[in-house]
Amino acid sequence: MLRFITIVRIVWRFGLDGLIPSAVDSRGLRLWRLVFGWRKHSEPGAVRLRRALETLGPIFVKFGQFLSTRHDLLSPDYIAELEKLQEHVPPESARTIRESLRAIYEKPPEEIFSEFESEPIGSASVAQVHRARLSESGETVAVKILRPGIRAQIREDLELMKAFAALLEFTLRGGKLLRPRAVVAEFSGHLDEETDLMRESANCAQFGRNFKNSADLTVPDVHWRWCRREVMVMRFLPGVPISRNEELIAAGHDLSLLAKKGVDLFFTQVFRDSFFHGDMHPGNIRINEKGAFVLLDYGIVGRLSDFDKEYLARNFIAFFNRDYRRVAEMHVEAGWTPPDTRIEAFESEIRAVCEPIFAKPLKDISFGKLLMQMFQTARAFRVEVQPQLVLLQKTLLNVEGMGRKLDPEINLWETAKPFLEKWAARQFSLRRSARILRRQAPDIAAVLRDLPPLARALIKRAQNPGDENEKRELQKSRDRWRMLAVAAIAALIAIWMAAR
Repeated sequence: MLRFITIVRIVWRFGLDGLIPSAVDSRGLRLWRLVFGWRKHSEPGAVRLRRALETLGPIFVKFGQFLSTRHDLLSPDYIAELEKLQEHVPPESARTIRESLRAIYEKPPEEIFSEFESEPIGSASVAQVHRARLSESGETVAVKILRPGIRAQIREDLELMKAFAALLEFTLRGGKLLRPRAVVAEFSGHLDEETDLMRESANCAQFGRNFKNSADLTVPDVHWRWCRREVMVMRFLPGVPISRNEELIAAGHDLSLLAKKGVDLFFTQVFRDSFFHGDMHPGNIRINEKGAFVLLDYGIVGRLSDFDKEYLARNFIAFFNRDYRRVAEMHVEAGWTPPDTRIEAFESEIRAVCEPIFAKPLKDISFGKLLMQMFQTARAFRVEVQPQLVLLQKTLLNVEGMGRKLDPEINLWETAKPFLEKWAARQFSLRRSARILRRQAPDIAAVLRDLPPLARALIKRAQNPGDENEKRELQKSRDRWRMLAVAAIAALIAIWMAAR
């Protein structure tokens, strides 16, 4: 209750009620404004929101950082202000960390680590990282440990967020358009991943397998014996932060080559593995002495289905061909727009947004901003934007920013084009079609097994037709069965050819 009262007081203090659009007004909100309408605020609403989140503490700051990626929900001025949020969280004391390790391992940490640096090499709201040395092997490792009590704090704050979201959704007129409960649920999912270090360890191991033989990306080995939900232990990999251009040049690295390599690695994750690092900002990227990338913090990863990849590739190709009608049609076909969406109006809006972008040289066009503009347009047409694509857009903006800081002349379209062409070639290859059919062979066999009794039932009905409507339905059924029989025979032939 004390926390709830604190949140209400901060909402009142910063006038956050005034930020709710009039389109989703309600009697309760009008009454609140009637009572407290005398308050005057000189600061813009975006600044007040940022300051309120900073006042509420680390979990709300993290929520603000999450909101800063949702270009489909917030206007550009709010996005720009929320991007300024930083987690100014002092680290836990070395004594507190050692006590936590003792409780987690049920033994003195000195038995596991012969050395353990008191000062963390990284500190955030959820966890902090210390350099240490394993007693048994002498290997230098990075030890990531959750802050004591952070799960309970997160659980309490999330319950309050969910309560406020439900209140907004059910009391405000048109509150469902804002989808506050869905937004909080998505944020909760991100926090679940970040506060389960066994899951992060598994993500790191998956990246290690994906790039096992790569000379461009080095992934730290995970020491599973010492990993727990609250602790992750991995090999320590040194390197120069990618944001320090002068140090990279002094170490003999080619910045333009690093820029291309970084963008290549991102598109490889997306279009080859369908599994990408969801937090590729400069603070999480190092360059080792051999010029290979070292990625840190595997707490947030994105996963793409075949449908997601197809959506992305087709959209990029259609955008760069300026086929705006096809872009609008793909949104409708995906079922992400309301059924009453007018294709012509949607196409016209997309054209108005994108034409100024294409007035620039191709090398200056931003993939991330292209997606961002698409989400802005989607918001106007009530398109349901998929969370995994929002995460991808955020990561793409980070990767673009990193690439252009290293090499302002980098042409991202030229870098992405081979990936899109390979994807298209694989997508429509006979080998892929045969592989899909082989995977679906049990289902096809089950359908074929059911064909004879269903056909007999259809023949019986055909011999004794009823009224004209039934006759028409029977004719349609016959046509469908013919098509199904032809498809089944073709599938069997394809499976047989693939097996040879």
